[in-house]
Amino acid sequence: MKPEIDYSLYLVTDRRLMSTSTLEEAVGQAIAGGVTLVQLREKDASSLEFYEMAVKVKQVTDRHNIPLIIDDRADIAAAVDAAGVHVGQSDIPARRVRSVIGKDKILGVSASTLDEAVQAQRDGADYLGVGAMFATKTKTDATVVSMEELKKIREAVSLPIVAIGGINGKMLPLLEGTGIDGVAVVSALMASNSITAEAEKLKRAVLRIKRT
Repeated sequence: MKPEIDYSLYLVTDRRLMSTSTLEEAVGQAIAGGVTLVQLREKDASSLEFYEMAVKVKQVTDRHNIPLIIDDRADIAAAVDAAGVHVGQSDIPARRVRSVIGKDKILGVSASTLDEAVQAQRDGADYLGVGAMFATKTKTDATVVSMEELKKIREAVSLPIVAIGGINGKMLPLLEGTGIDGVAVVSALMASNSITAEAEKLKRAVLRIKRT
C-alpha cells in the first residue's frame, strides 16, 4: 500500500556539503528539526557506495517513520525497500520506472516546464519536483523556472508540487501564493552548522506559505 506523504520539508542529500561527520547524522538532525521526507541523492557514488549509504540512511528514516526516496536508482530502492524513487528528465522515463517499481511505491519526477509536468502526471508520477526556482550551486546546469510557469503548472496538474532549487529561509517568502505543497532543500540544511535549528525555522516558514 502506498504510504501517505507529507511533502512540507523535503531534504535532498549531498554529502559533499555536509557539516556533520556522517550522512546519517545529518539526516537525523534534519528529521529532528521537522524534515518530513528524505531523498538520497549522491551522484558521485558507485553502486556499492550508494547501496551502503541507502542502508544506513534508511535505518535512520525508519526509526523516525520518515519515508526515504532514492534518486534515479530503482534497483537500489528495491534493494533497501525504500518508499519510492525520484527521476529527472534525463533519467529512465517515468512511465518505465512506474512499471518497474509497481503501484505501491512513490514516484517523483522533476519538471521545469508545463509540458514536462503534464507528461509526468500522465506517466504515473505521485508528485513533482519543480525547479530550479532560484539559482543554485548544487545544480549549476539547472534552468530557473519563473513564478509564472510554476503557477501554470499548479493550475494544470493535480499532483503535489515540491519547489526545489536555491531555496532557503531568505527565498521562501517569494513562493507565497503559488500553491506548492512543500519545498526541497539541499545546502540550506546539509551545509548548516545547526541543521536541526535551521530545519525548525524552514518548517515554520513552509507551513506559513502553505496556508497562503
